[in-house]
Amino acid sequence: MKKLNIAIVGLGNIGSYLFKYLKDNNKILTEKNNCQPIIKYVSAKNKNRKRNIIIKRNQWLNNYLDATVKDDVDLIIELIGGAEGPAKKLVFNALKNKKHVVTANKALIAKYGDRLAKIAEKNKVNLEFEASVCGGVPIIRSLKEGLIANKITKIYGIFNGTSNYILSSMDKENKEFNDVLINAQKLGYAESNPSADLNGDDVSSKLKILTSLCFNSFLNNNIYVEGIKQIDKTDIDNANKLGYKIKLLGFAELLNNKIYQRVHPTLIKKDSYVASIDGVLNAVIIDGKPVGQSTIQGEGAGAAATTSALVSDISSVLRGNIKFPFSLSNKERKKLKFENLNQRLFSAYLRFEVEDKPGILSNITNIFSKNRVSIKRLVQNPHKKSSSIVIITHKSKDIFLKKTLREVDRKNFVKHKSKLIRIDE
Repeated sequence: MKKLNIAIVGLGNIGSYLFKYLKDNNKILTEKNNCQPIIKYVSAKNKNRKRNIIIKRNQWLNNYLDATVKDDVDLIIELIGGAEGPAKKLVFNALKNKKHVVTANKALIAKYGDRLAKIAEKNKVNLEFEASVCGGVPIIRSLKEGLIANKITKIYGIFNGTSNYILSSMDKENKEFNDVLINAQKLGYAESNPSADLNGDDVSSKLKILTSLCFNSFLNNNIYVEGIKQIDKTDIDNANKLGYKIKLLGFAELLNNKIYQRVHPTLIKKDSYVASIDGVLNAVIIDGKPVGQSTIQGEGAGAAATTSALVSDISSVLRGNIKFPFSLSNKERKKLKFENLNQRLFSAYLRFEVEDKPGILSNITNIFSKNRVSIKRLVQNPHKKSSSIVIITHKSKDIFLKKTLREVDRKNFVKHKSKLIRIDE
């Protein structure tokens, strides 16, 4: 029986869960892959931390980088996290020393994936990163293998469970943003510093990886990113009245040989499939030929879901298949043109909180007219001494929508920063 020696670097919740899973399921994994996985070494920042696993003394590496130079290590599993520092050093060194790498590190792959893939290809080792995108949703393997026959034109969906939990809880529990965030942190759905989830950076990293796989392109930083921090209960209520839900979505589309990458809160029809995805679930929708539309849904985070993805990658290495990290050889990947959103057409929801005085509405609609933004629907909700004006536009160029918002915001009668949320029909 063949054997594969593994070093796990990083023993937080996921690393400890994976360690236990590999121990408990060694027999079935060996039978399924015709190769036995052996945890040869482990390493972590804090050796003395209490963990619910038994680590033998000779398994512990005091210096995590030793894993990259030991002759009795075949595969290194990186679970440190972050695009820089120890994680970067470990993965670069491992691939240079001809070790296979499995990682859950989306930030690292989104930033250095092209360079790492080149080293892996040169040294004929695997770089696997299924767990870096959407946890237990097997989207990367689906794109590399299951959907290999398809020409993909669009990929989009809910790629972040924390933001989805917050938006759906605000809607269902009738609570404000900060109250829901505190609850999400108590439940372990949000980090103590949740900024990467809330400002869209987490989705941005995942989308860059998916874009590259869908369109056989190199990773590209031309991406529009907007988070959910500005969404309040009033926006959620307005969306409901207008027949929509608000979701943080990531989109990558190929239009006229140009790629558009965007991450932003989006109004989607209440009766659409994506609108029904609540809580910490993720959902990925792929448009391709000849398959049509495919949808994959599942747990996007957590130790169990991430371990599911990690074991899928470990099994791929156990079977001995050397594959290109991004499906194609470095020479075959394309340098496609990535465009910003300025000239793209969107319908949009715009909300203005203004003083309740005569002439203000006509002032606002004149600015819309001047900027060639056509109004489809207008709702005015008067309060004491103020008024909330909600406008749904016809499709207009993104650059004109943003210009309209800026010009209205410069007026003295505006009481709070105005809102713009794009609509996806």
